[in-house]
Amino acid sequence: MTARELAQHLNMSVPWVYREAARVGLTAYKFGTGRNAKMQFRVSEVQRWIEQQSVSLN
Repeated sequence: MTARELAQHLNMSVPWVYREAARVGLTAYKFGTGRNAKMQFRVSEVQRWIEQQSVSLN
């Protein structure tokens, strides 16, 4: 999934994805160089990360 798709999926901004993804533990895969480079994320890794973010409301 692209950075834009990830941002939509998480209901966050695209700048947040670029700034925070690595810090929160999401691995980005970069394709290309320079301004034309694309960041991609594995859907399975994103889903695993989302599951790890769950909290109990008890």
